[in-house]
Amino acid sequence: MTNTMTQEEFEALLENSYTYKLNVADIVKGVVVKREKDGFLVDIGAKTEAFLPNSEVVNSKDQNPDDFIKLWDEKEFYITKDEEENEVIELSLKKLAFAQAWQKLSEAKAANESVMALIVQSVKGGLIAEVFGLRGFIPSSQLRAGLAGDTQIDSELEVKILEADPKRNKLILSQRQVYAQQREMVADEVISKLAVDQTIEGEVVRIADFGAFIDINGVDGLLPISEISWDRIKHPSDVVSLGQKIEVKVIKIDEQLKRISLSLKRMGANPWDEIASKFQEGDIIEGTVNKITSFGIFINIFPGVEALLPSAEISDEQVNVNEMFTLGQEVKVQIKKFTPAEHRIGLSMKGI
Repeated sequence: MTNTMTQEEFEALLENSYTYKLNVADIVKGVVVKREKDGFLVDIGAKTEAFLPNSEVVNSKDQNPDDFIKLWDEKEFYITKDEEENEVIELSLKKLAFAQAWQKLSEAKAANESVMALIVQSVKGGLIAEVFGLRGFIPSSQLRAGLAGDTQIDSELEVKILEADPKRNKLILSQRQVYAQQREMVADEVISKLAVDQTIEGEVVRIADFGAFIDINGVDGLLPISEISWDRIKHPSDVVSLGQKIEVKVIKIDEQLKRISLSLKRMGANPWDEIASKFQEGDIIEGTVNKITSFGIFINIFPGVEALLPSAEISDEQVNVNEMFTLGQEVKVQIKKFTPAEHRIGLSMKGI
């Protein structure tokens, strides 16, 4: 007995053979089957042949599409319009390279791999870079500390991919994540070779209000503002500058957090040790006004040593310290309390 397929069954079978759906941004294989005036027809295995416009073959009007594609060529194509938004699926060859680049970026992001980015422009808030021919943005917050202003155009940076969205044409990159990963790898080795009180040379790579970051063989150590100078300074940049090579002393190592604390001022003699034999309570000395506050005056009595003259020790009568004192003024004071081991010296002007 022979089964005969009805027309309805044949049409259903044909319909089921095209169950897969082709969407915009998909990459498909196809064969060029016909040349038309404004483009090419391509068999991609769909219900109908797809259309490849001349404008989607070449990048320039001066180029001839026929020099780049021939009848019966088998190629991969990028879908620019699907059947839902157009009766005929439209294709592109020139967008294929970009699609493949987005695919590479997506795979690199999923695998947490780094890629090389070519710096093409410095803009407000970061850098513009090219990866696989696509332009992306490296925010300043995703650059290694102090790097944004020093990066040269046409130089390359190793970066991680934070976001790769082809539909929004959004590519966000991070050099900081690469540095953090590299730092993690070398930090243990570098720290294992350091010891407290060790003197090392490093390079200033970032300056902040609270201190400076010093590159120590690939690991950043913190030089707090309080450890830069025995003298009072307003900002770390008063003493150090970006790119400067300096010798510092290791004062603390946190192996768990992989942090190194450094000191520049301890490279020299501690002035508090020097004054122990130079002054004593009751001495009348001269000093320079360094800072004026509502509760008292800070007076420099020795290079790197400040002493406090409390407002209550200025006079038995109420005084206006801002009218009585100016920064840099030379004053005569008496040492009332002297405990250099605790870095404390109390002064008085009463009875002088």
